[in-house]
Amino acid sequence: MDMPSYTTALIVGAGEGLSASLARLFAREKIKVALAARKTEKLGALCHETAARAFACDATNAEEVERLFGLVEREIGNPDIVVYNASARARGGLVDLVPSEVAQSIAVSAFGGFLVAQQAAIRMLPNKRGAILFTGASASVKGYPQSAPFAMGKFALRGLAQSMARELSPQGIHVAHFVIDGGIRSAARTEAPDRPDSMLDPDAIALSYWNVLQQPRSAWTWELELRPWVEKF
Repeated sequence: MDMPSYTTALIVGAGEGLSASLARLFAREKIKVALAARKTEKLGALCHETAARAFACDATNAEEVERLFGLVEREIGNPDIVVYNASARARGGLVDLVPSEVAQSIAVSAFGGFLVAQQAAIRMLPNKRGAILFTGASASVKGYPQSAPFAMGKFALRGLAQSMARELSPQGIHVAHFVIDGGIRSAARTEAPDRPDSMLDPDAIALSYWNVLQQPRSAWTWELELRPWVEKF
């Protein structure tokens, strides 16, 4: 079997939690890591731990995204793994939502994913290899009350991933979307003592991303749902 190998990963929307777990996993696998976020000050410790490089970027700005890929390519290498992990929420009842905040939420959750994926594909297509991964949520498939903007953005991101997978997979680029159906554990957000493992461990999520990246091309998946064993669905 033709097993994939990777050299450079770019994680957009980097921070604590899943992004940090992915960065650590990639570093352990000897993959160079680039981290992109609006504000990079919070990434110092993670960069020190993983030898990653941090880049400031507004994922909703086409010029900044193009500049990001150019910098990563010049300073680290052409990324053959690109993860889009950014999202934004605007909560509230439908009639109370502020239109500008809704537009920003959709722009971060979906339009930024398009901009990042487009730049990744431009660079991967000539080599006919690479992987583009999108982080979804329960809201990717279920619209909850008081959360219409997040659902709109995540539904759109899932549609983007599905369309890309059908277009790019035959050209050697693995596109995958991950439905994270449950809360992700963090230092500030833990389970109740009587409900162990009722939240997703970010390291466990990262391992599932890695397992998808290791799939031989004769058996690719475009979507994977992840949830705690006690989560209802």
